Amino acid sequence: MWQIYDDLINEIPDDLTVLECMVGASWTLVRSEKGLGIVKTIKGGKQGTKLSNISGMQLKRLAEYSKSWNMLEASLGMAAINAAFNNSSQIKDITGEPVPESDDAEKYNAFKILEPNMIGKKVSVIGHFPGIEKLNKMCELSILEREPQAGDYPDSACEYLLPEQDFVFITGTAFTNKTMPRLIQLSKKAEIVLVGPSVPVSKILFNYGVKLIASFIVIEQQLIWKAVQEGKKMNIFKSGGRMVCIHSQRN
Repeated sequence: MWQIYDDLINEIPDDLTVLECMVGASWTLVRSEKGLGIVKTIKGGKQGTKLSNISGMQLKRLAEYSKSWNMLEASLGMAAINAAFNNSSQIKDITGEPVPESDDAEKYNAFKILEPNMIGKKVSVIGHFPGIEKLNKMCELSILEREPQAGDYPDSACEYLLPEQDFVFITGTAFTNKTMPRLIQLSKKAEIVLVGPSVPVSKILFNYGVKLIASFIVIEQQLIWKAVQEGKKMNIFKSGGRMVCIHSQRN
């Protein structure tokens, strides 16, 4: 079950270090020589922490904490992974093209991009994304959420619903809370889309059946840092970053 984490961690260059980090109310940041990694801050899990003296730590060592059952440690670990992968040079390495100039988030909205393909299909979304209910008009939609809103399924319904889906969208926070390996396994018959800033921009994910990575890279580090300090949530997307969508080239 740890293989997807180990593959990502092993791909991080040994010479990268943690320059600084911040655990904010909504987002966690880790800065390395490669860039600024951002993930949703998740709390809870196993109590107590073994982390100390994070600045100056080898980035790969901090990334190992993505496997921690203390969710704040795991948030820092995933942010460390993203500090290695979620950057402009990585986009070019995977796609052969530079990061798109447009900062129009809707243009790189995975739900919008795949909308024509989802008409009349069974679609599950892990995580209650803003405005996702609109998909009800065009497909057989099921929303799974750890803290269900009206009409949502509890996340435990994944064992029953996901094997029957045509499309499955999974929030990147599933890496942090350790549900990602099982969710991918349950969704093997579906088109799997990983969505949100917490998703690492790595072609390694395509080895696990992922068809589309819809994530976020930081362009203006200081703007993002300031936004997280100020406790911004969804408007983080307008504070110095850019949405990106990368399709698998595998059949």
